[in-house]
Amino acid sequence: MFIVENILMFLGVGCLCFVAGFIVRYVYARIDSNSIEQTSDRIINEAKILADAKTKQMLIEGKEAIDRERRDFDKELKEKKIEVQNSEKRLLQREESLDKRMDSLDKRDKEFQQKEKNLQLKEKTIDEKIVEVETIKNEQKAVLEKISGITREDAKQTLMKEMLEEAKRDAVVLAQRLEQDTRETANKKAKEIISLAIQKVAADHTVDTTTSTVQIPNDEIKGRIIGREGRNIRTFEQATGVDLIIDDTPEAITISAFDGVRRYVAKKSLEKLIADGRIHPARIEEVVQKTQKEVEDQIKEIGEQAAIDSGVPNLHPEIIKLLGRLKFRTSYGQNQLQHTLEVTWLAGAIAGELGLDVAFCKKAGLMHDIGKAVDHEVEGTHHQISAELAKKFNESPKMINAILSHHEGFDEPKSAEAFVIAAADAISAARPGARRETIENYLKRLEKLETVAKEFKGVSSAYAIQAGREIRVLVEPENIDDKQAQVVAHDIAKKIEQEMDYPGQIKVTVIREVRAQDVAK
Repeated sequence: MFIVENILMFLGVGCLCFVAGFIVRYVYARIDSNSIEQTSDRIINEAKILADAKTKQMLIEGKEAIDRERRDFDKELKEKKIEVQNSEKRLLQREESLDKRMDSLDKRDKEFQQKEKNLQLKEKTIDEKIVEVETIKNEQKAVLEKISGITREDAKQTLMKEMLEEAKRDAVVLAQRLEQDTRETANKKAKEIISLAIQKVAADHTVDTTTSTVQIPNDEIKGRIIGREGRNIRTFEQATGVDLIIDDTPEAITISAFDGVRRYVAKKSLEKLIADGRIHPARIEEVVQKTQKEVEDQIKEIGEQAAIDSGVPNLHPEIIKLLGRLKFRTSYGQNQLQHTLEVTWLAGAIAGELGLDVAFCKKAGLMHDIGKAVDHEVEGTHHQISAELAKKFNESPKMINAILSHHEGFDEPKSAEAFVIAAADAISAARPGARRETIENYLKRLEKLETVAKEFKGVSSAYAIQAGREIRVLVEPENIDDKQAQVVAHDIAKKIEQEMDYPGQIKVTVIREVRAQDVAK
């Protein structure tokens, strides 16, 4: 369409040029016929030539455009035909696929119908067989009742009774198995928690010495310490409350006192007197008083540091002082303050693993042996003294129970935290290197342990094992039965608690064994 418009436009332009030439020729003919006629002929000829050239060019271009449009149309038409053919092929394929699926569905429908018919026949046959089986069972039941002489209900009751007894036996076996599995799992978990707690504490402190020795520059100073007619040594012992042992030991004086604080004050005072050189009663009293004040300040600082190390804030000032005094107290060679801190750290670690009250366990661990700071001044066991101090400082009944029950036999634990304190105390006291005793005392304790067990009637022999932490007792099977063996174990344990002094706990195991022998001849 665009090309045709161009052709018409060029034709119009040619006509306009022709008309213009004709007008020009007419005008020139009136002016100058000869010259104008020649000029007009020339112009007309040029216009014709130009018009013919333009016309031919436009015709050629129009023809080319029409050919190009025709080719594009043919190409597009061919593509459309190909696309239509592809669509027809796909439709045919889908139709074939649908036909196949319809055939398959028809086939399955016929199979299902046939299976349904077969099932109906089988159900009918099964129903008939069930009726037949029930009839046979009823006949057999009647025959069995006749042969056994008991009715069906009696047989059912007997069977139920037997099944109930069997179920009870199975339940007992299952309960024992579950209890064993639970105990093994609990022991494994407890070992993991205790191992983790011990690793977190990782205490490098083991034992402290229980004797105090003062080194002197020479043996001549011993005479000056004794003084004229012994007045210096008497004044020193009265002021400090200790005993000075001055013997043939070269360049050494031994201080003996049950109270660790007094022994420490005496040692520091004696060192100052020796360094100063002035040793007389008035000077001795002055130095001792000054040293006592310094030690009191030091005890307070030690208690404050212990509270900081244990992570237990806001303690009563008196508790702080008692903690500081534990620095100068030992139990079987184990420093009591170090033991208290170990119990605090262990209790906190175990409580954290078990999801219990960590702050409570730490404070209970810090106060569980606080009575040992004054047990030489107050009557009663350290458990009772510690509990009384806790009451004095308005601690909760739960805290008092945890303090009283950290050793067996004084009170039963009434909370999970109380068990944690007891476990932490046992770990700190029983770990290798924590406590020590002389070999002579150790052997005497083992001997005493076996003697106590052998005093009971029916005991044939007793053996202390595991460093005195367990005793195995063998009894005469003809005189002691299984129930009496449990009673003997309980009585032996109670007598050990009453008559012996020992660290930690002692396990009593009573063994009763029957052996039958004969000789083949």
